[in-house]
Amino acid sequence: MKKFSKSGLSAALLAALTWLPLQAHAGLFDDDEARRALLDLRAKVEAMRAELNARIDTKSDKSSTLDLVSQNELTLQEVAKLRGQIEVLANDIANTQKRQKDFYVDLDNRLRKLEPREVVIDGKTTQVDPAEQKNYEAAMQTFKSGDYKAAGTALSDFVLRYPGSSYAANAQYYLGSAFYAQRDCKSAINAQLLVLKNYPDSPKAPDAMLNIASCQIELKDKAAKKTLQDLIKTYPDSAAAVAAKDRLNGK
Repeated sequence: MKKFSKSGLSAALLAALTWLPLQAHAGLFDDDEARRALLDLRAKVEAMRAELNARIDTKSDKSSTLDLVSQNELTLQEVAKLRGQIEVLANDIANTQKRQKDFYVDLDNRLRKLEPREVVIDGKTTQVDPAEQKNYEAAMQTFKSGDYKAAGTALSDFVLRYPGSSYAANAQYYLGSAFYAQRDCKSAINAQLLVLKNYPDSPKAPDAMLNIASCQIELKDKAAKKTLQDLIKTYPDSAAAVAAKDRLNGK
């Protein structure tokens, strides 16, 4: 069936309205009844045109409404799709933030382990490297366990690796003690002499001199007496100096 637009139907009605009076032009104006019939016909045509226009408008409105409904449904689908994508992105962002937080916490913990620590060594507060402290404590644990040979190796390695460490004087002293415990007096004397040479202000220096004198006595070295006298002179207020006086007095 052929479809007409609103403008096309209006044009057709106007053409019909124009055509009708032309067909009866000769007798219409002489006949009142015919004139009334013409007016009535015109009124009907006008009513038909108005009805057709109304139908066309109604159809157009319905079509527009359907189009709007269809567009609204498409829009809702797009919104739902975007919401899904937003949820996925939000979840990815949350996971990424968590991984970054875990990474920074782990990194911070690692850096803290590498940062110098404050420790008290022989009554003095100082800072030491964590690895340095770990190595020293491991060597001392070996010494305290009674494995003097292994302790000597560990303490010697520590002094070579950390010559400027705040633990170095103690490590050198206990290295000499490890040799003495193995009855290696010559190595013990040499180790304690390094304490006096490299760390003369260390609290372990007086004890190092006393240990040297003890080794010299065992070796029947006459230098032992002078070592004890030097100890009393150099470190008069130390506990080692008191022990040196006792030895000199034969106590």
